[in-house]
Amino acid sequence: MRRRYCARGHTLVEFVIAMALGLIVTAGAVSLYTTQRTAFERASNDTRIREAGLTALMLIGPQLQMAGFVPADVVGYNAPPPLFGCSGGRPTGADDSPGCATLSGGSDGVAIRYVGDSASTWPSSSGQVTDCVGQAVKTGDAALGDQGVPVVNRYFANISGSTGEPELYCEGNGNSGSAQPLVEGVERVRLRYWLEGASEAVSAAAVPADQWAKVVAVDLCVIVRGVPQGQRSRYVDCDGVSTLGTDLRSRQAFSRRVALRGSRVEVSS
Repeated sequence: MRRRYCARGHTLVEFVIAMALGLIVTAGAVSLYTTQRTAFERASNDTRIREAGLTALMLIGPQLQMAGFVPADVVGYNAPPPLFGCSGGRPTGADDSPGCATLSGGSDGVAIRYVGDSASTWPSSSGQVTDCVGQAVKTGDAALGDQGVPVVNRYFANISGSTGEPELYCEGNGNSGSAQPLVEGVERVRLRYWLEGASEAVSAAAVPADQWAKVVAVDLCVIVRGVPQGQRSRYVDCDGVSTLGTDLRSRQAFSRRVALRGSRVEVSS
């Protein structure tokens, strides 16, 4: 008796089901990978923003505290005002008679003056006083003798001509006219000044030219932006207002109030 063999195989329905299950598993794996990658990129971006913001405050804050400092045993030195600020611009021109140049990004700028020595600044390789970017300051003043030299550092934020990204810049009087980038991502510096006896801080535009010597504290705020993300996001600006970004970049504001330790003005209680 001949044995009959029946043909066996997978039906089309089984094949379709297997494909569907495979696609579901693959889609789940891809979705999980994409979610984790997005979360990682967002966390990395937030970390970069935070580091840039805190670094900017750390660089500008101590300089503001030094504004107006003159060694106690110096006599006969005609100290200039400790600060000169610009609203929506950067300080330009000579150190003793600066002006303001408008910045397209709307950042404020400030020139900070004090008498520096080897203890208050990082000394150069030759032991000289340095400015905000490590350049030796060689211009002295006879009234200071060997007690130090006048230091003028100018801070502002602007778009880099090479990278197209915003950066915090400083121009020191060790090489006047040559601003150097310090921190990438700083889109704007916002400064408000407390005058002696004032009830509120004001912008540089509201400070009369003869009142800069009466500044006792500064409200410093920087806005830092990150790399492009998938959607527009909200952030709280320097005025505490929730703002929707105009592009796909996330932003964060960092602020602190800085008292001028070198101010010769008594702070009213």
